[in-house]
Amino acid sequence: MKQITQEQKTKRKKITFSFNASGAKEVILAGDFNQWESNKHKMKKNADGSWTRTLILPPGQYEYKFLVDGKWKEDPQNPLVCSNCFGSINSVINLPA
Repeated sequence: MKQITQEQKTKRKKITFSFNASGAKEVILAGDFNQWESNKHKMKKNADGSWTRTLILPPGQYEYKFLVDGKWKEDPQNPLVCSNCFGSINSVINLPA
């Protein structure tokens, strides 16, 4: 688990994640920022069928995915990815200081 310093707390940034899945019943955001907990950051469905969730995170690099009706999906809007230990791809976001 990453330790957050006082300096990182003061430099935290608001970031909104979004995923387009108008037919989905549930979309959850998970990543190393929440220890990949699949019930911690449920996303809100908007009138246009997109799903969003805003987090406040300290600077750093984070891997994440969306859990869409029980199936893991990478972020199609983000070309920055890396391989994971399960043989699939995670999306990556870099938050500068």
